[in-house]
Order: sequence, then structure tokens, then C-alpha cells
Amino acid sequence: MISIVLGTRPEIIKMAPLIRSCRKNGMEYSVLHTGQHYSYDMDRIFFEELDLPLPEYNLDVGSGSHAEQTGRIMAGIERIYLETRPDIVLVLGDTNTVLAGALTAAKLHIPVGHVEAGLRSFDRRMPEEINRIVTDHISDYLFAPTDLSKQHLLNEGINENEIYVTGNTVVDAVFQNREIAKKKTSILRDTGLTPGNYLLVTAHRAENVDAKPCLKGIINGLLSLMETHHIPVIFPMHPRTQKMMMEFGIDPCGITLIQPTGYMDFLELEVHARLILTDSGGVQEEACILNVPCVTLRENTERPETIDAGANMLAGTDPKRIVLAAETMMDTSRKWDNPYGDGTAADKIIASLPCRIP
Repeated sequence: MISIVLGTRPEIIKMAPLIRSCRKNGMEYSVLHTGQHYSYDMDRIFFEELDLPLPEYNLDVGSGSHAEQTGRIMAGIERIYLETRPDIVLVLGDTNTVLAGALTAAKLHIPVGHVEAGLRSFDRRMPEEINRIVTDHISDYLFAPTDLSKQHLLNEGINENEIYVTGNTVVDAVFQNREIAKKKTSILRDTGLTPGNYLLVTAHRAENVDAKPCLKGIINGLLSLMETHHIPVIFPMHPRTQKMMMEFGIDPCGITLIQPTGYMDFLELEVHARLILTDSGGVQEEACILNVPCVTLRENTERPETIDAGANMLAGTDPKRIVLAAETMMDTSRKWDNPYGDGTAADKIIASLPCRIP
């Protein structure tokens, strides 16, 4: 039995193709939802939109410090695994859910598979970087999305026999859901946006939204773009970002702020944006796959393949750099090659499991 562990909305999206592949191939599996970012009830819409079965297990750990959150997840997972004893645990990415799921399974001598293995920003100030590295080194097999990710793992001494280059399940998710989104969503009409004539923004990382100079720099950069190019900016705002905007007294001055959207609505917003500005790794990938130019509001990225492809630029949070990067990317060609695979990553991952399960 495969235990699929997830706890954030990006993990739901990227694990969905794996769940579908398990169903298609008759693999026994269960889904464990930790509730890291939102309550299970708030995430229910994602399972419904993606036509996924509801999780068998829900921890609803909620927010807290890294240590508190990771500890609560580990305690909850341990109770479940001592009872169910899965044959293998699959985790994806770099969140506290991933670290806690992998560490708990490893201590119980349950094999661990890490999907999206080998991503590196080379910035250990980022908690996600610590989570990635630790998870990779305690996993039994590692599903790297690209050859570059595989090379990072080899450079750290991981056995090549444990590494599988599969592509990224985000490609599977985008391909599987693009046509569904077209039919299901009315987000452009509801927001009064014209296809190809708006900027889409996301920002949620603590280093950006918890520091007033960084958050103010992002907003000022967006305001400059609005004023110079007479283009609307839509910002589905994470609750954490909303809270800090109010605390810092930052005025968005005409930026269209909306609540976080469902996946289908957000996918449609991405498809038709002239440019995406984000600090999210997953959104960088999706923009690259959809051939929409991207500016990353960080000084580094664990998705350098997007930059090498010509799909993305780093801008940090300085307003002038944001404007310069945005103007460069708005004028770029959209004919780059997608480095993340052909949309069959989930099937490749699931196909590798039966012979490795004891």
C-alpha cells in the first residue's frame, strides 16, 4: 500500500496525477492530509475541482513555528503509520509536511520516495532548502524532475541507482487540467480582465512578506509597472500577505486584490496573463510550461531550468529591478522549450514502485 502525504495546495495539485495513476493502475493507496497551510475544509474545493477522492486521514495541524508544526505532523503521522504500516510513503517538494512525512517513515523503516528530488537554491537561509536536502538524504529513491536535479543529487554522494529522472508531475497536472479549466471557470469575466492585458502576481514567502522593505518594494514595483504601461495588476493574496500588508500600512493603490482562488481559476489566470510575477517555485514551473513569461521576486531559485530556457528572470524585491525584469520579459519570445517533461511523470513514478516494494 502506498501512502501519499500532502499538506499544502501545491502538493495537492502535483500529487493529483500520482493519485490518478494509482487508480488507473490498480495500486492500493491512501492519502494523508496534514493541513499544514489551511484546514482540510478549506482545501476540500481542491479535491472536488480535481475530481480526487477525499483523504482518508486528516491531521489539521494548522500553523505554528517550524519546530511546532513539524513536530505535530510527525506525531500524527506516526500514530497512523504504526496502525496501517504502508509499504512505501511518497512525499513531494520541500515543505514541513514533506520533511515530517519522510523523517517519520524513515524512523519506522518504511521506504520513502521523494518526488521533486534534487532541487537546490543553494541558500540554506531558506527553510525549504533544509527540508529538501534532509528529505533527499533519508529517502530510498529519488524522483528527479530534470537531469540537473539528478546531478545535484550525485554531487551530494547519493547513489545513482536510487535516482530516477521522470519529469515533473506539474506538467501532468497542467496538461490534465487545462481543458477542464477552460470549461469550468469564468474568472476573467468576473474580474473584468482582458486576455493578454494584465499582470498576475503571487507572493507568500516569509522572507518577502514578513519584511516591510521587501513587501513594500514589491508593491512599489507593481505600481510603477501599472503607471508606466497602463496595465492592470491582479493579485490573489495569500492570508499571510494580507495580514502583513495591514500591519505595515502598505497601500496597494489600485492593484486588484482578490482572495486566493481555486486551482482552475488560477490556471486560467496564468494562461492569459501577459506576465506573471511570483515568489512561488510551482508558479515558476507552471508559467514555463504554459509559455507565459515570468519574473521571480527572489534573489535565487531552485528552478534554474526556467531561467536557462528563457522563461524567467530573477528580480528580487527592489522596485527598479522588478520593472526592468518585467519590461524585458514582456518583450521576450514565448517559444522556449519546456524542460520539465512530457506529462507522463506520474506514470513513470508509479511504474517504478511495485518491484521496489518489499
